[in-house]
Parts: sequence; C-alpha cells; structure tokens
Amino acid sequence: MNYRDLINACQEDWQHYVEHDFVQQLAKGTLVQPCFLHYLKQDFLFLKQYARAYALAIYKAKTLSDMRHALPSVHALLDSEIAHHVTYCENWGLTELDLENEPEDFGTVAYTRYVLDAGMAGDLVDLYAALAPCSIGYAVIGKALLGHSDTVLEGNPYRSWIELYGGEEFQSGVAAGAEYFNQLLEEIDIHSERGQNLIHIFKTATRMEIAFWQQGLNALR
Repeated sequence: MNYRDLINACQEDWQHYVEHDFVQQLAKGTLVQPCFLHYLKQDFLFLKQYARAYALAIYKAKTLSDMRHALPSVHALLDSEIAHHVTYCENWGLTELDLENEPEDFGTVAYTRYVLDAGMAGDLVDLYAALAPCSIGYAVIGKALLGHSDTVLEGNPYRSWIELYGGEEFQSGVAAGAEYFNQLLEEIDIHSERGQNLIHIFKTATRMEIAFWQQGLNALR
C-alpha cells in the first residue's frame, strides 16, 4: 500500500479537509482576520506538539537512516513554519511569548495528543500515519491555491501563508517525506488488520484537520 491508498480510503473526509470553507475564504482573501488570527495562534501551539511528534519519530526509529528521515521535519517546523507564525503575529503586536501563553482550544488538545498517543502506543508507521494528513494535506492545499484561477494573491492579507505552503521548499520537503512514508507502507497489505488500522489512524487525523479549520471559523461565535 501507499499513502494514496490511505487518502482514497477516506476520500469524502479528505475532500472536506482540503476544500474546507476556511481554505476557500483564505484563498480569496475574504476570511475575516479574527478567524485567521485565532487559527494561527492555535496552529502555533499545534506545531509545537507536531515538532514533538517528529522528535518522537527519532526515538521510535530502529535505524540511523530512519532517525535521519525525521530530522529535516523537526528543523522545518522550528525554523520555518513556526517562525512564519511568529513573524505574522508580530503584525498584531503579539510576541512569541504571547503565543506560548495562548490557551489551547479543545480541538487543538484533542488533535495533537491523538497524534502523540498514536505514536506512543504504536510504532513508527502508526506515528507517520497520524502525522501524514497535516503535511500532505497542506502541500495539496498550497499547490492547489497557487495554481487556481480563483485564488487572489495581489492584496490578499494571507498571501504569505499561501506562498509558504505552495512554495518549492515546503512542497519538496513534503514530497520527500511522502516517498519515505511509502517505503514504510510498501510491505503492508491494505486489506490486512494492520492496513485497516492505519486507515483508521489516517482517517481520524484527517477528520481532526477538518475540525481544526472549523475551529478557526467558529472563533466569531
């Protein structure tokens, strides 16, 4: 099996995730700023836990090669994605310390701890199955938004977000990670109990991505 089999096994949820109304509004620049800012602050907290999960991948790895595969993701999260969030939030007078002290929403807690629990309870493949919807999904979204005629870049307050996830650095990093994930999956039969459990993990994480977008939209309620 490969990661596309996991996507195909939860296609309806996957489409709700990558085509969520939050994403559509962001692409057009019509997303109200309080919603985006709330999302960004929660995503900062999410990415902290996500970096811990990739560090857990190093701990769970059995070989040096597997350890080395996780390290670029840790660096990318700490040096690129989280840095982007901090820089963006500085426009609203929010410091990194302010973001660190932001309370976690229930959805943020549920998603991040699910990923970490999947890794702690399972093996390296279970962990990557829980991590994959975020990285692969954001790459799909970023690429689609940059190439879509309805996406507005000029004057869009969220242009830097679109260019970050649609950009070559992020795209190539995710592509390398997806190829490695496929190597971990290639000997697993999708119809086996093991394969079905990985589908369950991947689908659950995908549904939590949907809830994470919605959490941003719900900030005005």
